[in-house]
Amino acid sequence: MPQTLIKRRPVPENSPAFAGASLLLSRLCHARGMQSEGDFELSLSGLLPPDRLAGMDKALALLEEAMRTGQHILIVGDFDADGATSSALMVLALKSMGAGLVSYLVPNRFEYGYGLTPAIVELAADKSPGLIITVDNGISSNEGVALARNLGIRVLITDHHLPGSELPAADAIVNPNQPDCDFPEKSIAGVGVAFYVLSALRRVLREKNWFESQGITEPRMADWLDLVALGTVADVVSLDTNNRIMVQEGLRRIRTGRTRPGIKAMLQIAGCSMSEVSSMDLAFQLAPRLNAAGRLDDMSLGIECLLTEDETMAQDYGIRLDRLNKERKEIEKQMKDQAEDFLDLNASWLDEANLPAGICLYHDDWHQGVVGILASRIRERLNRPVIAFARTEGREIKGSARSVPEIHIRDLLDNIAARHPDVLNRFGGHAMAAGLSLEASKYERFKSLFETSVQSALGSDARERVLLTDGELEEEPDLEEVRALLLSVPWGQGFPEPVFDGEFEILSQTIVGGNHLKMRLKDEKLDRVWDAIAFNQGELQEKKKQRMAFRLDINHYNGMETIQLLIQAMNLELCK
Repeated sequence: MPQTLIKRRPVPENSPAFAGASLLLSRLCHARGMQSEGDFELSLSGLLPPDRLAGMDKALALLEEAMRTGQHILIVGDFDADGATSSALMVLALKSMGAGLVSYLVPNRFEYGYGLTPAIVELAADKSPGLIITVDNGISSNEGVALARNLGIRVLITDHHLPGSELPAADAIVNPNQPDCDFPEKSIAGVGVAFYVLSALRRVLREKNWFESQGITEPRMADWLDLVALGTVADVVSLDTNNRIMVQEGLRRIRTGRTRPGIKAMLQIAGCSMSEVSSMDLAFQLAPRLNAAGRLDDMSLGIECLLTEDETMAQDYGIRLDRLNKERKEIEKQMKDQAEDFLDLNASWLDEANLPAGICLYHDDWHQGVVGILASRIRERLNRPVIAFARTEGREIKGSARSVPEIHIRDLLDNIAARHPDVLNRFGGHAMAAGLSLEASKYERFKSLFETSVQSALGSDARERVLLTDGELEEEPDLEEVRALLLSVPWGQGFPEPVFDGEFEILSQTIVGGNHLKMRLKDEKLDRVWDAIAFNQGELQEKKKQRMAFRLDINHYNGMETIQLLIQAMNLELCK
């Protein structure tokens, strides 16, 4: 593989330190676009108001009528962590506000596919709902919405995915990405949209003395920000200021133990410290466990884990999710090995000049619930947009796409569909991730169209492999400074966790845990020795002196806390 180049993130000149933050943390936040103390404080008072979301008035009228007349409200969710947290949030909040009958239905991805399909509407109709609320889906469910309306069922869509050329004929739609919506933060997750709808509903019910007339204590919306934080981080949406506020407030609640029993159980099973849980713990410990249910089994297991008030039941659900996640890892490993074998057979790809701009991979035996993770792994290795495909029971194959920052993958698929309307059956998604399906017989044609489209969009930029870092550490941080770095602000998509680079001499190295490289590194600049580990880097390094990219972390072992470096990449060069 060609050598990766390091480019350092610029820092605005004369950037002052934020109150209560170290110079290092302040520098990192300024480099990510923070400008004011308000940006750093992340107070709930800084959240955007719900009334800026188009369609909110119609949505509130539907909800109020359904509650007032005692209708059955059915939540139809998605089968990922964003959909699970959205579903749980809607059920919990509506019940606490006095809705008489609230239930949920999540399509099994292997039987019904994604969204409010006609088949799901027929299943839902058996439950006789007066109102269907979609969460984290629905904006492309034109046929399903039409069927529901024909059956006399009202439909409220809450979603955040990008719409197609024609919106479904729902009774109300709340989606910041629909046309003519001036809500400025377009990257809000599905659970965030649900939270906004519910916040606005609580205000309307309060103004109409609903809680007093029903003898209900008005609920606190902040009580559910742990769910919002988990769903937002899990869906890898950009952590703009509005999202960072909700995530940080959710993390604060979790750290003080004010969280759902299911979240507490999953954290304990994962070995995470409750008092120091971070956005990275949500992303890499909790989200995969929740997603494993939707990928391999039934997301109802994940939703029930989030809904239960019983600590013993929560622990049981958490254990079952943990087992599914381990099974998912085994399946993923087998699929990754097969993909690596494919890359080895196409060794010319490892020469950057021959590597296709966009990559499609397909295997008859791949599991359709795990192809998204596989696409992510290959994307990380090759720095290209990747789509991994798996066969369904019929003639279709389903693909999961993962992109690079330069390519808006959903828009690219939309362009292909517009120019070649007979190729894709369905598609949808975000800038960085998308799902699609097509006839297996059209795979080779689509593969060629995809490669050509990505090449056209990227141009010469497709040939450069660059890692963005925050430069070298100017001073040696102490333990509390690293702790503040990890916990003071939520890091994630669009507000990336700090990555530094430096020149190191490898003093010792060994393989641990089967595939992890543990090292002792001499820091050339700070003249100190660090403990370091490179996960899933199961090869000893021949070059003893090299530039590496790393994250700062705290290692907890035998009651002791020490700073360690988490190595992200090795054998690097600086951009000239």
